[in-house]
This record gives sequence, C-alpha cells and structure tokens, in this order.
Amino acid sequence: MPLFWIVFAIASLGILTSTLPFVPAAHGMVRAFDFPRFQILAVALLVLIISVILLPWPEFWPIAGMLGAACLIQIAYVARFTPIWRRAVPTFSGEPDDASRVRLLVSNVKQSNRDYSKLSALVEKLDPDIAVFMETNQDWIDALSSVVSHYPNRMECPLDNSYGMLMVSRFPLSDSRVRFLLNKEVPSFDTMATAANGMRFRIVALHPEPPIPTRDTIGRDSEILFVAKLVRHDTFPVIVTGDLNDVAWSSTTRRFLRISRLLDPREGRGPYNTFDARFFFLRWPLDHIFHSSHFQVSAMKRQAFVGSDHFPMFYDLILANAGAENEISEPATPADLEEARELIAIEKKRDRRPPGTDWEDGST
Repeated sequence: MPLFWIVFAIASLGILTSTLPFVPAAHGMVRAFDFPRFQILAVALLVLIISVILLPWPEFWPIAGMLGAACLIQIAYVARFTPIWRRAVPTFSGEPDDASRVRLLVSNVKQSNRDYSKLSALVEKLDPDIAVFMETNQDWIDALSSVVSHYPNRMECPLDNSYGMLMVSRFPLSDSRVRFLLNKEVPSFDTMATAANGMRFRIVALHPEPPIPTRDTIGRDSEILFVAKLVRHDTFPVIVTGDLNDVAWSSTTRRFLRISRLLDPREGRGPYNTFDARFFFLRWPLDHIFHSSHFQVSAMKRQAFVGSDHFPMFYDLILANAGAENEISEPATPADLEEARELIAIEKKRDRRPPGTDWEDGST
C-alpha cells in the first residue's frame, strides 16, 4: 500500500527529528533539529489528520503512535512560547512614564544587504533610545551615519567578517568595552547605560557564531554561557540582546536563563520568529532580548522586512523596579554550571576562525 508506506516514512522522519536533539552532542548536525520545532509539529499534525481520514484502523495505530509522540515532544518545547503559557514578564499595566522607558531596536542588517534606506527609515520612524546593529561593516556604519547622527553615544566595531557591531544610544554610556570573549574575530559590547530616570542598567550585546552541519557548536554555546556567567551575580538591571544564532527553546538558551537568572519576555506571548525573513515557512526566533526582573514589557513587536534575512525587533521596556530580586523559577543546577565551565574551557584553548567569515562578502 503506497499511501501507508509514504505516511510511515514521514512519521518515522518525524520521530527521528524530534528525538535527535536529545543526543548530548554539541554538533551542528544534531543541534540543527532544535530549530524547526514548529514546522515539525505542523507537518506531524497534518499527516496525523490525513492518516485518520485515509488509513484503515489496523494500519493507523503505529502511525498514530509515532506522530503523536513527535507532536508531544515538540509541544513540550514550544508551548511556553504561545499565549497559553504564563507570561514570564508581566505587561506594564500603568501609564508609561517616559523617564522610565527603555526603547530598544535590535537588527541583524545582513552585511551583504545594500538596501540601506529601509533600515534607515525604520530607525527614523521608531526613534529608539538604543539601537543595536549586527553584521555592520564600515559601509553599513557610513550608510546609517545620517539617521543616527543625533545619538550622542555610540559603540562601534566595524568588521568585514559578518561579526561587526554598532550600538547607538540616547542614554549616557559608561564603562563601555568592546570585548572578544572567546574568539578574537567575534566581538561583543558591554556597557552601562543611564536611563532618563537616573537608573543605571547594564547592556551586553553579542552575536555568536552560527551553527553549521559540518562543525560543532561549542563556539556559539560557550559564548552564550560565558555571558550568562558574566551577568549572573549582577544586582543592578541587566539586558542581554543580539542575534544569538540559537532558538529560544534550545537546551543552551534554557541553560543560559538558569545561569544568568534573566527572563525571556517571549514566554507566554509568542515566538517572535525573526529568521529567515525571506522564507515564511522557515522561521524561528534567533534574535533575542533577555532581561532582569527590574523591567516590565510595555510593548514588543517584530518589524517589517528591511532587506536582511532577519526581521528587526523593537522592545518598549519599563525600568521601574529598582528593588527587584533577580531570580527565576528555574535556578541553575550544578550540572548547568559544570557544563558551562567545560564548554568555555574547551573554547578558550582553541584558535580558529569562526564560520561565516566569507559568507557576506557582497557576492550574495
């Protein structure tokens, strides 16, 4: 029966791709299946419905078992990023005080993208307090110069290897450092900003290397966890943001949250898929903001297409809870801390070029 074997093959693939991420291997071939969880869930549900309608009952049961298991596994990961879940960060219910607002725009520009005008128009329209741009080479910094010229404070690290960064801020910045945490070609920003109400908060912006099927993901994972340990004991407000090249529900991101004691405002709201902006059926949340419990969310919105393979994200946060305890419901375990220590130690000993340094040379 051709239909049975077609459906059986799809069901087998569904359970395989659902269980492969359980393999404790930091390799792109395994970690790649962390990404399309919503897509796998949608296909599994569709094929399950087709099987109910078209397959006779004796043939349906093994198919239903595999597809049902695949659906349950995927739901266990993605449910917290839907409105059915309790929100990790409450929505600010009062009238926003402009002095307490922190409006943040985060955008991976795609270095080879030459449609500078779209992003410039977006910056002008939103007029954020802070804007963070990734994959910025000197051409991009020059192209954005006019629209960000009124920002009195900035950090920049233009690079032609797809890891360049730019941050502009209306707020005063202090103790600003461009840091190369674990790889001499992958920068991050670390600075203290002072909001209009006088409260100081820390911003760490990063863009770790992307996972690829032929290499391990230790570089990405270790940088994410390095930042988690970096901010773990901060008692003042903290924001960590950037294109982390990892999805919100991955084991690395969840470990990051436990170690850092930060919150993900997408929980209970939605996944806010930002990549790939060019293909509606291949999208997942790669561009993140995590913050301490000193902040509440007034608004957050994915922005329109600006020529990049990433959608920009805009966050309107309220910094008003100076006495907040920076704790989350899932504290870090000794295993979390040991895993972070081991990955960071491995990456510190390696001297290699990060992947993707030749992807954005303008030929794509």
